[in-house]
Amino acid sequence: MPTVEMERRRIVVIGAGPSGAIAAALLKGKGHDVLIVERQHFPRFSIGESLLSHCLDFVEEAGMLEAVKAAGFQLKNGAAFAWGERYSAFDFGDTFSNGKPTTFQVQRADFDKLLADQAALQGVEVRYGEAIVSADFNLARPQLQVLREDGSEYRVEADFVLDASGYGRVLPRLLDLEAPSNFPVRQAVFTHIEDRIDSPAFEREKILITTHPSQRDVWFWTIPFSNGRCSIGVVAAKEHFDGRDDDLDQCLRGFIEETPSLAKVLHNAVWDTPARTIGGYSANVKTLHGPGFALLGNAAEFLDPVFSSGVTIAMRSASMAAAVLHRQLQGESVDWEKEFAVPLKRGVDTFRCYVEGWYAGTFQDVIYHPGSSPEIRRMISSILAGYAWDERNPFVSEPKRRLRMLSEICAMEAP
Repeated sequence: MPTVEMERRRIVVIGAGPSGAIAAALLKGKGHDVLIVERQHFPRFSIGESLLSHCLDFVEEAGMLEAVKAAGFQLKNGAAFAWGERYSAFDFGDTFSNGKPTTFQVQRADFDKLLADQAALQGVEVRYGEAIVSADFNLARPQLQVLREDGSEYRVEADFVLDASGYGRVLPRLLDLEAPSNFPVRQAVFTHIEDRIDSPAFEREKILITTHPSQRDVWFWTIPFSNGRCSIGVVAAKEHFDGRDDDLDQCLRGFIEETPSLAKVLHNAVWDTPARTIGGYSANVKTLHGPGFALLGNAAEFLDPVFSSGVTIAMRSASMAAAVLHRQLQGESVDWEKEFAVPLKRGVDTFRCYVEGWYAGTFQDVIYHPGSSPEIRRMISSILAGYAWDERNPFVSEPKRRLRMLSEICAMEAP
């Protein structure tokens, strides 16, 4: 039997996406040896293109903000919602949390490569085209088996492993950590187009979320980029796709044709890119951490794309895990459940409440209500900007009760 190469590293990060790049840069900045192993080659396509303001707090923490600002991405200052004749816009410069007033809408192929390159410039070693095929956490130190593209393999031994593999969910699969999501199975169909939007009412500085006229649990995203293109997608439960055209492009355009306000915005669009689909994307795990590992972002849990929370949760988890891991590697006693899992889940559960409320219609009633007070709108805007961990905000500290009360008031006041 040939001898398998063995390598010893301090920290191995699985995945070079936003959470992996942020975590690796933060730990490298603290003086730790960090290796990122990434299965794909960058740039590569990904959805999750409309960043929330809170994302930039972590980009800044990792020393990457100036590079992101210089990259020419589309500035984003809020979120707009449309349903029939109703329109409601939220400004990230006017929030309860007083976070960053603007963020960006990005083509993730370029954005993710930029972050990974920034991590590399800070001294992180990034290896592309390498896949983790097995993991052993029963040894004194974790060991990962890595497969290169040429078919050769090696083992890497680490003090700690951070799984930032996103939808790849490497450790959840290898360690049998996957758990069913309590969200219904939904499907997204999406593409990039040359949008040629000429509507004066359309704001390129905001994501546009459009509710289907008659099926309120069906919605669309329209995310403008700085190059005259935009990402457009529809999200619906699987039964809403029954009987529709199997051709994804025709399926997507069929949904849009049923939604006059959106069809009007996109009437000049050039549909030049084949549509894609992803389904059953909601996911959960039995635990966010274990001896020698922690799970970041979508590798742990993904809720739903409706409020673009995925990248924010990923970056927040990277920052939190890096801080706890640094202290652990310094010899301090840490409690991963108390210091990482529980506080991370608090914000995730806040997002979950509003995602569930969106599909139930109660949060839509709040968003589309014409008479909400400015202070309540500022609190809601904070959550839409990503500040779902700011428990000074009553709609964060008591999301279910506050949303229920507010939606009941909105229903009573509805015409």
